[in-house]
Amino acid sequence: MNDTPPDSLIPYDEIVQEALRAVVGRVLGQVVAGGGVLPGNHHFYVTFKTGAPGVSVPPELRARFPDEMTIVLQNKFWDLVVTDDSFGVGLSFNQMPAKLHVPFSAITAFVDPAVDFGLQFQAMGADEHEDEHDPDNDGSERDDAPRITPAEDGSNVVSVDFGKKK
Repeated sequence: MNDTPPDSLIPYDEIVQEALRAVVGRVLGQVVAGGGVLPGNHHFYVTFKTGAPGVSVPPELRARFPDEMTIVLQNKFWDLVVTDDSFGVGLSFNQMPAKLHVPFSAITAFVDPAVDFGLQFQAMGADEHEDEHDPDNDGSERDDAPRITPAEDGSNVVSVDFGKKK
């Protein structure tokens, strides 16, 4: 008897990741709708893969952060634009203005420390498709049960971990 559940033909992990990334888009969209001003003490840390498809950062920033970087949206940012699948923003790095464009699929973390809220994501990109469903796999190498784990410090950071093929 086989106790291993079969691989799903429905990409639940991708659907959940996409839905959680939509939260980031909605929050940033509310900032745009509010005139580009963050309400109250809210501020955001957004971590993303600098080499992900569609990411646009100045070459000197890409050289400093070849894999991943975190930006802070708090006091000094401008031209925040949000679309269905990305956002763009102007920020200053060492007193040098820069425009960034970040697809939501490149985001690996979003945190609002003012209210102890955060989300962590699996990076999506060209190399992420290696984990797609393999019809020849009997499921014995994959743990398909998602694990939702609250942060150990009692904060509202949520990490959704879907089993990866080993």
